[in-house]
Order: sequence, then C-alpha cells, then structure tokens
Amino acid sequence: MSALTFADRTEAGQALARALEHYRHAPGALVLALPRGGVPVAYEVARTLALPMDLFVVRKIGHPQHPEYALGAVASGGVRTMNDSLQRVPAHELDAVVERELQELSRRERRYRGERPLPSLAGRTVIVVDDGLATGASMRAAAQAIRAQGPARLVLAVPVGAPDACEALRALADEVVCPLQPEPFEAVGRWYLDFEQVEDEQVQALMERALQQTEGAQT
Repeated sequence: MSALTFADRTEAGQALARALEHYRHAPGALVLALPRGGVPVAYEVARTLALPMDLFVVRKIGHPQHPEYALGAVASGGVRTMNDSLQRVPAHELDAVVERELQELSRRERRYRGERPLPSLAGRTVIVVDDGLATGASMRAAAQAIRAQGPARLVLAVPVGAPDACEALRALADEVVCPLQPEPFEAVGRWYLDFEQVEDEQVQALMERALQQTEGAQT
C-alpha cells in the first residue's frame, strides 16, 4: 500500500484498529458495523481489540437522477436525516427513493440479524465503523439513532474520510477517529486498491465468525 491507499477493507480495518488501540479490552465496549462495506473493516477492529461486534443497518437516500449523490439516509429505529440539497427534487420522486431504501433496510435486517435482537447500547461505549466517509449521511443517521439509545460514549470511526465530513460529525459524537483525511477527497473508493462490493454472504460469514469469537472469549 502507498502512504495514501489501502490494499482492501481488511488492511483498512487493521489501520483503523491501531488508531483505536486505547479501546482494547474496554469493559462493555461494542463495535457496530454499518453494512455492507463497513463489516470487513469492523471485523478487523473487533478482532484486534478483542471486542464484540454487531451490525447497525443504514441506507443512503440517493438523488433520483444521480444515485451516487447522497441526499440523506435512513437507519434502524426509524431515524431519517436529510441534507440541505432538496430544493429541486420533486416530492414524489424523493418519496419513491425513501420507500425503496426503507424496504431494503428491512430486508437487510432480516437477512443479517434474523431473530437476534440488537444488544442493549445503554451505558456502553459504542464504536460505529464504516469503510469511509464522503458526505457522512449514513454515519450521521446511525449516530442519531444510536445516541437515542443512551450509550455512555459514542465513537465514530472510519479509515478514510473527507475532512469536512469528519469535522461535521464531531458535534454528534464523543470522539471521531479518521486516520486518513486526504485533500482533495473525491470518493471513498479512490483510497482503496480493491473496493469491490461486499456481498450479503460475506457479511453473514464475518458476523458468524465474530459471534463465535465473542462466545469463545466468554467461555
């Protein structure tokens, strides 16, 4: 890897774990991954720091004509955040996008979690992990939903992010950890040599492995 490029999400997770070393074995701490891209990153963080890992589902609301441009996001618990660029988006088009993303959010929660409930976050240190920050919409929705559940400390962590997005999140968290903040940023994938889409099967496999490691550490 170059000084400004991760080989893949596994290497990015290892780099992020080094930046979060002060949470190793932290009592009651929990790593929450944002599927799907955040899961391989969070797995390395949780494994390295010997912390349990779970999922928190967030869906970006893309512009109807330019889906890669985030207008906001929806998250578990009915949280919705929108940015300030909605003036020229017809209401019926925006409603259609939001409904589609809510359906996908529900599908992912059933697929990844099944009947297993999200663990209690009250009074815990919660470390929320994604593979990068561009606009920060998904992480912002996650932070607001998680904060409502009363964690003792909320940490938002990504390997790479746009400097302005990382700075904006500081108002929502107790700590924002982002070791790589390049300028100009362009896009998250620009900072990975391998940025292939993470599939559902990989998410499930990593979650099963993380649960087995947590159970093994408790026995």
